[in-house]
Amino acid sequence: MPLRVYYDLMSQPSRAVYIFLRLNNVPFEAKPVALRKGEHFGEEYKKINPFSLVPAIDDDGFKLTESIGILKYLIGKYDLEEHWYPRQSLEKQARVEEYLHWQHLNTRLLCASLFQNLLIIPKATGKPIDHAVADKFRKKVSSMVTQLEGYFLKDRKYLAGDEISIADIFGACELMQLFGCHEHGLFEKSPIIKAWMDRVRKDTNPHFDEAHKMIYRTNTLYKEIAAKL
Repeated sequence: MPLRVYYDLMSQPSRAVYIFLRLNNVPFEAKPVALRKGEHFGEEYKKINPFSLVPAIDDDGFKLTESIGILKYLIGKYDLEEHWYPRQSLEKQARVEEYLHWQHLNTRLLCASLFQNLLIIPKATGKPIDHAVADKFRKKVSSMVTQLEGYFLKDRKYLAGDEISIADIFGACELMQLFGCHEHGLFEKSPIIKAWMDRVRKDTNPHFDEAHKMIYRTNTLYKEIAAKL
């Protein structure tokens, strides 16, 4: 049985996994899961991921439900290039891990929360945007951007060193969520972060742009969508 990958490209970690697989020519069977249709709550999908989240994989019966674990597993299985997740240098590996642990309550939580408050929650509830809540998350995102610039990218080309790693793919996909709701100015105001984002996009294209088609479309339609919320 081929590697089966369950994903929705509106999901940031799904995009990271998709980009990585395409970039490294890892063969897989695509199994799209439409979050907007609630397919992740179906009983069949719960057999793959009982948490009803994406992405997930089924590798000939071996199932994994966390994006970071999925990439580490595939890097080991296919013996992919060392720079993605260093195995030979404990210090380099620790730098990748440092960002991956930091992101959960920072890049991931804050970018997702702002996006949800500007688009997902108003659309789901029919209630107008709570601008006070949105402003709160804008401030938190701005603070996070300062930390990202001042620590992780202070003297490095990439988040964990001088070569791209899985940390960069995860980080870039999280920040791109802001592009979908016209809040990308929060990170593009930093020349350092903008240069890093451009670098990651260039390094991972055409797969980066392919994975972000829905986000680009959401950006284009944002004014029309927001006017209805």
